Formats: sequence, structure tokens, C-alpha cells
Amino acid sequence: QVQLVESGGGSVPAGGSLRLSCAASGYLFRDATFSDYTVAWFRQAPGKDREFVAAIPRLWTGPTLYSESLKGRFAITVDSARSTVYLQMNNLKPEDTAVYFCAARESPHAVRLRTVYNYWGHGTQVTVSS
Repeated sequence: QVQLVESGGGSVPAGGSLRLSCAASGYLFRDATFSDYTVAWFRQAPGKDREFVAAIPRLWTGPTLYSESLKGRFAITVDSARSTVYLQMNNLKPEDTAVYFCAARESPHAVRLRTVYNYWGHGTQVTVSS
């Protein structure tokens, strides 16, 4: 069972930056590493559905994918040695306020769909004040 733990959330003023971390352990098969999984970030604001933010397909060698509305402000980076995926968020806006979740799955397909992910973290709160 893969366990995901997010960290790095907090409260910042508009225009500020945060870097979220997603650390993984407990891979599904022996000799696996976190880079064997597609890893994505989703977010859920109060009263709204959980929405796709960004993803990096498994093997972590291909292009990352972003929500069109967030491209240019958010960026995924990885540290394979630490089994950690980061979400760098710049020029934050009050509408970015949400709980941010890390998710993972073995397949590289349909990465924008919330329903296909097998593993989820518990989320980290991001609050942006105006």
C-alpha cells in the first residue's frame, strides 16, 4: 500500500509563494520507487469539487501537465532520491485557497481525472489572504 504525506501548506498574503511536498512510502511491488508512479496534485476549495492542478507521468522523464488556468504560476519538481514530488506555487491569489492533495497511480494515462487515482494523501491547507 502506497502512503502519501503532504506538507508545506500554510497562510500567505496574495502574491506570496509556497512549496508543497508529497513524500511517499510503501510501494506496491518490490524494487519499485516513487518514480514508477504517476503523481498528481489536486485541490479542493470549500463547497467545490476536487480539481486537477498538475501531474507528472510515471518515470518522471516526460513533460508535466498543468491545469491551463494555473500554468505559469505553478510548477512540479521532483527529488527521486528523496521520493518526493514538490508543487511550487508562485504569485498566489485568494482563489488558490484550498486543501491540496497529492495522488498517485501506476498508469501514465488520463492523469487529469480524479477518479483514476488509487492512492491519496490527507491533504495540506493553503490559505491566501487578500
